[in-house]
Amino acid sequence: MASTQYSRVQTIADDDNLTLTHRKASTSSGSSPDVGKLTPDPDSDDDTDDDLEAGQSFKMKELHSPIQNSTDREEDKYSGSEKDDDDEGGSPRRYGRRRRESAQSFELYTPDEEKAVVRKLDRRLVLFMALLYMLSFLDRSNIGNARIAGMVRDLRLNGSQYEWLLSGFYITYIVFEWMALLYRVVPPHIYISICVMSWGILASLQSITTNFSTLLVIRALLGIGEAAFGPGVPFYLSFFYKGNELAFRTGLFISAAPLATSFASSLAWVITKIGRASPVAAWRLLFLVEGFPSVIAAIFAFTNVPDNPKTARFLSSRQRKVAKLRLRNEGSVGDASRSDDAVQQPAKRRLDLGEVLQTLTDPKSYLTALMFFSCNVAFSSMPVFLPTIIKEMGYSSISSQALSAPPYLCAFLTVLITAYFSDQTSNRSFFIALHALLSASGYCLIAATGSSRWSPTWRYIGIYPAAAGFFSCVTIIITWTINNQESDSRKGTGIAMLNIIGQCGPLLGTRLYPNSDKPYYVKGMSICAAFMLVVCLLALALRVVLKRANRRGTEYAKVGHEGEGHTPLVDEFASEKSRKRFVYML
Repeated sequence: MASTQYSRVQTIADDDNLTLTHRKASTSSGSSPDVGKLTPDPDSDDDTDDDLEAGQSFKMKELHSPIQNSTDREEDKYSGSEKDDDDEGGSPRRYGRRRRESAQSFELYTPDEEKAVVRKLDRRLVLFMALLYMLSFLDRSNIGNARIAGMVRDLRLNGSQYEWLLSGFYITYIVFEWMALLYRVVPPHIYISICVMSWGILASLQSITTNFSTLLVIRALLGIGEAAFGPGVPFYLSFFYKGNELAFRTGLFISAAPLATSFASSLAWVITKIGRASPVAAWRLLFLVEGFPSVIAAIFAFTNVPDNPKTARFLSSRQRKVAKLRLRNEGSVGDASRSDDAVQQPAKRRLDLGEVLQTLTDPKSYLTALMFFSCNVAFSSMPVFLPTIIKEMGYSSISSQALSAPPYLCAFLTVLITAYFSDQTSNRSFFIALHALLSASGYCLIAATGSSRWSPTWRYIGIYPAAAGFFSCVTIIITWTINNQESDSRKGTGIAMLNIIGQCGPLLGTRLYPNSDKPYYVKGMSICAAFMLVVCLLALALRVVLKRANRRGTEYAKVGHEGEGHTPLVDEFASEKSRKRFVYML
């Protein structure tokens, strides 16, 4: 019986065509052909694929292969020839090549192996990033709980000073948004642990402040620490996940925000009750208890966060290979995260300045940033003002802390469901538009019932769709930005632009609820409703723009575009060659 062995397949990207150059396998004795297994033994110690570059793969070859018929030989000959130039119109030969490319994936790893890798990444990486973001959002927004727990009274703050405490955080947060690009430069396990340690210490120091000026400086420094971490995490997750897997994982990450707010409200309720019998003021205890855990988490981040798939210690040797190989067609071939270990090859971690400039001049990047700005007007204001708003409805301080939690639990579940179906349908625009309308309807209900002096119950009910809507929109907008950029340099720049422009929204949002508008805050609620309607209109407008761009694409885009769009298309500044390879996700 014939034996089988691996032979290297060098894949050469030539426009849409893949040319396969086979290395002949040495033969052993045998009398009849036999079909080899499609995948290697998972327990094999053969590490010959450790040096795989993007665009290379292994293929099983039979030592005594059956004689191919003339049709098969002719098709194989054409698969690597110049005839592809005459073949872009969706001919059967082209579909044959697509099937062969899919078959090669099965020769590298099985679907079960890939699912096992994704599940482990979800459990060990995404959930840990969600935990860190939950701590980040907790330390950012707990000032709203501290406000009604006695901070304003003890520090003698007026309404304007409280607004400056919120704005001071977001001013530095915006100025340092560019640091999201550092995920591409500094090894993430070092970078993330420094960020987490810095904001954990600063959040804890809020508990010992004695005046407005000191607290303002600490809040400004806290903005720098959190700006360096949160905005770049979806970009970091793209080092490990395919484009059509990213929304759900970003959803898991972003959903930590409503979960953190819900947890903060419940914890604030407990701490406020304990603070009544404690010599330490309840608001000081709140800052300390919710801030210090981040310092401990930073230590775990240094040891547990991988820089890329090949350095994920929680994966086995075989799983690390699968994790890298499954991304070989994602992004540009030269990206460090798609090829060999970027830590071992620092030169590959550089940014492409040409791609950075092209992204900066792409009008579509500004449309998503304007969407994010509009969404952040509502996203930033609700968590820090909700306890006060509920208190002004007539509830006690302790009851207000408790009633702040349920709307965010609802938002947490909504974000996960929305992100899942957005990935399944490969659609972003419709989900953004739908949830923007949902959020706008919630704000309209709060404003209308407040203006008409209805029961506070109606205003409280309106908080649920408002929170669920804008949290879901934030998740999908971030993912959409990453999906529609080709390389890591473009993705990092796109995320930085999204946040630099988008995070200006909180500067407006944190000033929508002045004391003069209490107890109904009709103006603030109406403005948030208007901005969420703008999000809906911008999402639909961007869909039209991207759909027209897809129509102007080459015949390759038309053939490969089987649904709403599965792979991203670079912008108009990309080369003809690249434009054939990517389609915008709508």
